[in-house]
Amino acid sequence: MSFDERTLNGMSVLVAIVDCGSFAAAADVLNMSPPGVSRAVARLETRLGIRLFDRTTRSVMLTDEGRRFYEQVQPLLAGLEDAATSASEGVKTVRGRLRINIDPFFSRLLLGPQLGNFLERHPQLELDLVTRDRLGDMIGDGFDLALRFGHPKPSTLVARKLFDSRIITVAAPSYLARHGRPATPQDLEQGHVCILFREPESGRPFSWEFHRGRKKLELHLSGQLTLNDAGTLWSTCLAGYGIAQMMDIGSEGFLADGSMVDLFPDWPDERYPLYALYPSRHHVPAKTRAFLEFLTEIGAADSMATPPPAISAAVSTANPAAKTVAKSRRKM
Repeated sequence: MSFDERTLNGMSVLVAIVDCGSFAAAADVLNMSPPGVSRAVARLETRLGIRLFDRTTRSVMLTDEGRRFYEQVQPLLAGLEDAATSASEGVKTVRGRLRINIDPFFSRLLLGPQLGNFLERHPQLELDLVTRDRLGDMIGDGFDLALRFGHPKPSTLVARKLFDSRIITVAAPSYLARHGRPATPQDLEQGHVCILFREPESGRPFSWEFHRGRKKLELHLSGQLTLNDAGTLWSTCLAGYGIAQMMDIGSEGFLADGSMVDLFPDWPDERYPLYALYPSRHHVPAKTRAFLEFLTEIGAADSMATPPPAISAAVSTANPAAKTVAKSRRKM
């Protein structure tokens, strides 16, 4: 016997008749007409080659063959229903395993301190975070979601921008005391020490851009030091080695206490976005939606008045001059 949709429907009708006690009651439960129920049973009997019910004007009873068939089919149909219910609940209930490919800087700076709160909200969720500099083959590597700074390349992935970070050009007071403060971005080409940062996908250092309204200035600077870790960029700049361009995420405390100086506040309009990437916009699981909402909350609430503890330690040990400035400002 071939197994097809009609066979499965006939089995469902059979179970409904047994559970409800009559063809008419099963028709009401299944939202079918009584003749439709009778036809479904007749088709199933023809396919099986057995009679399923003994029917009189007053009662409906399973035959011996019908009872044996029902006892085999009923657990299977119940299992299918449970599986379908469980799958549909995954769209509504935050549970299961969520595997995320995440930018290391964002993970360490903004996400890490907030993860405890998120996991407490969703005790049935298992979160697997993998920090990587590059996106790679997100689907092939088994990731449900990826978080990346920068504008994404065209692909089949859904790209959702979470928030923008302003790009600032900064130096420590100790560096400015030795080399002087550049008055314009073009002055950076005149003997200043610039710390370069490597673009993960291309492997080449980022060019330095400056935006003011519709005006854009791009410089291709050179330097002895090229980095690919934002934490090292911060600590090297705070130690007074050179000038750096970085996102303002997490830098507010350093700017406020004088550990870093924003060199060109009159060029305030360059932005760098954080995107979430995931396979499809259709039937997005509840676990993915919940994490995206959580990330949006982080972006909206980010006004980090104080730097992260690990970076604060770098300031106090690597940049005594900045620490002195911070103390003097607190006394004012």
